[in-house]
Amino acid sequence: MTDLEFMDQAEALLKAVELCCDAINDRTDADVDSQRSGGMITLTFPNRSQIVINLQKPLHEVWMASRSGGYHYRWQAGDWLDSKGSGGFFEQLSRDASTQAGLALQFAPAA
Repeated sequence: MTDLEFMDQAEALLKAVELCCDAINDRTDADVDSQRSGGMITLTFPNRSQIVINLQKPLHEVWMASRSGGYHYRWQAGDWLDSKGSGGFFEQLSRDASTQAGLALQFAPAA
């Protein structure tokens, strides 16, 4: 993967997270605050817990830190997959955000 290909895929991921937050806030009482600064998004929940997603450009990875732990994702076979085999980015984000919000929340790539 080239640097440009990584940035295209990574930017699409960050944009999808932002759009999902907007949709979640419109449809639910979750009140997820999403703040983006360059290649990093911080999701803050009403209980003040956070999920931080940031780009690791030199490694061509997207890192996510939440209460459940830290994850490193690489673009493989058309999906962002954890480097340690724990699954896909959006599935883990949905699980962690649901736990931290106390509501069932769904994150997915942009259609």
